[in-house]
Amino acid sequence: MIVLTVSGVAKRYGADPVLAGVSFDVRAGEKVGLVGPNGVGKTTLFNVLAGVDEPDSGEVRFSTGVRVGYLEQHASLEGSQTVWEASREVFRDLLNLANEAELVATQMATAEDSQRTLLEKKFDQLQQELQHRGGYELDHRIERVLDGLGFRKDEFQQPLGQLSGGQKNRLLLAKLLLWEPDLMLLDEPSNHLDMEATQWLEGYLSASSSALIVVSHDRFLLNQVTQRTLELFEGTTDSYKGNFLAYWRQKEERLQSQRRTYERQQDEIARIEDFIRRNHHGQKHAQAEDRRKKLEKIERVDSPREILAPAMVFPAGQRAGDIVIRAAGLTKAYEFPLFEKFDFTIERGQKWGILGPNGCGKTTLLRCITGEVKPDEGEIRLGSNVEIAYFDQLLTPMDSGAELLEAVRPKGKTITEQMRRDLLARFGLTGDIVFQKANSLSGGQRNRACLAFLAAQAANLLILDEPTNHLDLWARDALEACLKGFAGTVLLVSHDRFFLNRVADHLLVVEPGRIRTIEGNYDTYLALARRDPACAAAGSNKRESSVTSRDQDRQLAKRKRRKFPYRKVVDIEAEIMECEARLEELHESLASPELLRDGQRIKATKAEVDQQRSKLTTLYEHWEEAVELN
Repeated sequence: MIVLTVSGVAKRYGADPVLAGVSFDVRAGEKVGLVGPNGVGKTTLFNVLAGVDEPDSGEVRFSTGVRVGYLEQHASLEGSQTVWEASREVFRDLLNLANEAELVATQMATAEDSQRTLLEKKFDQLQQELQHRGGYELDHRIERVLDGLGFRKDEFQQPLGQLSGGQKNRLLLAKLLLWEPDLMLLDEPSNHLDMEATQWLEGYLSASSSALIVVSHDRFLLNQVTQRTLELFEGTTDSYKGNFLAYWRQKEERLQSQRRTYERQQDEIARIEDFIRRNHHGQKHAQAEDRRKKLEKIERVDSPREILAPAMVFPAGQRAGDIVIRAAGLTKAYEFPLFEKFDFTIERGQKWGILGPNGCGKTTLLRCITGEVKPDEGEIRLGSNVEIAYFDQLLTPMDSGAELLEAVRPKGKTITEQMRRDLLARFGLTGDIVFQKANSLSGGQRNRACLAFLAAQAANLLILDEPTNHLDLWARDALEACLKGFAGTVLLVSHDRFFLNRVADHLLVVEPGRIRTIEGNYDTYLALARRDPACAAAGSNKRESSVTSRDQDRQLAKRKRRKFPYRKVVDIEAEIMECEARLEELHESLASPELLRDGQRIKATKAEVDQQRSKLTTLYEHWEEAVELN
């Protein structure tokens, strides 16, 4: 059943259209990801779908009786009501039923025989409805959702007026999940959630019977939850089968096809125009006129629907020594220990990621390394010729009151204006924007400006605290490619698991009271968690002071010899999806009447099916080995 139909929706603000004929539908229970660059109109589309804004033209139609829930990015909860009371308010109709059942039970105790039979029948009906709708499990449901989204038990009775902005956003999400509408519109639902709460949300949404459209910069969440992807760009949407990785692959395939078709037509048009130009007044005038008429009738192919990402580059500066950072006996505590007696060593060229729940000390660890915070015990030594460039997640390194062209100039270095313009352009900042003050930029623009400021320093050690905040999916992809190709050393904090998977080759897992080292990326961490869940409980309440050394990790991986060469899990998964998609295409072609009339093509197609099946079997084996041993 289709729960939502969107037909030709258009919306403009000023002269330029934001939405220019958006059309799609959503089926019951379908999980849809909505992606597009920053500023393309995703929130505008959500506001139109939710009835917050009216479209200038077109239609939004919901099936009869469909309940729609909208999670906005900005919270608006106030008052003396507690977190628990606000959550129970979602079940007002069930609570009224329970009160009614209690009243009927009271009346039954004093009713005469002639009335008691009718009251008993009504009481049974109320009981059955309450049981059917989970009316006797409300407290358990509320506790499960609040706990999953990171609320502590002592916060359940906290008044709304005392909540932080992040807590209010989490409570709005909790209320929406508890309500269980037929269609959920989720705008960045994992904002304000730590990694553990985000993983819980992924499982909850995947298991939910509700349909949903979700806007998110979290590609891991999109990959885990969505079954279809809508790309919003230049005012219209394109639909793709599958999750984010499937979309990313199909997008590139479509682009290649669109480029070939567009370029062939442009070449043909250029040849015809050249013939007309050369022969318009010559002996071949009639032929030129025929070709001019032909040219007018050609249906022009649109240029490729390409979303361009900035070509970010970090120069590595001078070569550092083999050891870049050596920490020994590192200890830091505030109200409770963040880390104790911690040792680690980072070598030149390595890419280290730091992950862990909010408030566990990740940023403090970075600031100890940069020298902004002194450890209580232990020491940190930087190697020879190490030069640090630090990205603060609050985006404070630049002079925010200066024009951007001046703000990216690093102290003590001479960089010409043209060099600074070129630098900003590599991070997607061009035109008059370079004359704006840094503090007037949007979050995404300011983030890219800070990255450009880091690039201008030509450091050989990048320390990055949540560098993907405010970046869209294409800018994140560009940053990942840039960091992977960076010749220096990287140490970064990120909640973006997809980002950690693509960039990191080592992890520091920060847990309450301890830090562990893992040689590998986020997939490696997940594989270790599957083998020993207690070992990877990054949100646990343990107060341990133990560290798993890299040598122990290596020994764990060597217990079983590899059958296949080393490959990242995410790369194997991408190839598996390509293989599965090709098999689906081959099966569809085998049902084609045109192919069935050609014996040679049938034979060749069946041979390729066998080849792809064999390849898929091998890829699955390779994936299993990589998950276990990487």
